[in-house]
Amino acid sequence: MASFSPSLQRFLPSEFGTDVDRQHAVEPARSMFALKAQIRRAIEAEGIPHTYVCCGFFAAYFLPNMAQPGLTSPPRDKIVILGDGNPKAVFNKEDDIATYTIKAIDDPRTLNKVLYVRPPANACSFNELTSLWEKKTGKTLERTYVPEDQILKNIEESPFPKNAMVAIAHSTFVKGDQANFEIEESFGVEASELYPDVKYTTVEQYLDQFV
Repeated sequence: MASFSPSLQRFLPSEFGTDVDRQHAVEPARSMFALKAQIRRAIEAEGIPHTYVCCGFFAAYFLPNMAQPGLTSPPRDKIVILGDGNPKAVFNKEDDIATYTIKAIDDPRTLNKVLYVRPPANACSFNELTSLWEKKTGKTLERTYVPEDQILKNIEESPFPKNAMVAIAHSTFVKGDQANFEIEESFGVEASELYPDVKYTTVEQYLDQFV
């Protein structure tokens, strides 16, 4: 990595998403995450002051169709769920991610740590997300669960970039990599705890626009 200016006060690499140091992804997502991890190690080796922002999923990418390929709005009759639907994923509105990121830039509490944007109301399993949508619409969805071995087969047989997208979904919805660990002070902080004044949009509130 090229030398950095002494005037650099904080570097926030364009990372977001899943914490690449705490994941169990399969290829090709594993290699994608490994590249981000290499960049982290280079930043740390150079002694560059930094903050890594891990925000889970951008809500606008996943909630409008609840991760159902081909749909442009949440399903009204049936839904496909990867795995058993129990691991939690994190869904945050982009404006909220930006707000937390700006607050963290010059906060000494986030220096050389991971800022996790994991508000309690936005960490929910696929089953919980489906139940929430059913409650809002008053309709019961037919749930189809895709076992892990079938997901892995789909990844293996699909071309790029589809295989990468499915591998990331497997990491999140089957392995639970966005929320399957406790955030320890030694390496990270949670945004909604650090900045309780921010009125973030919850998953439930976000879904209201589609009812």
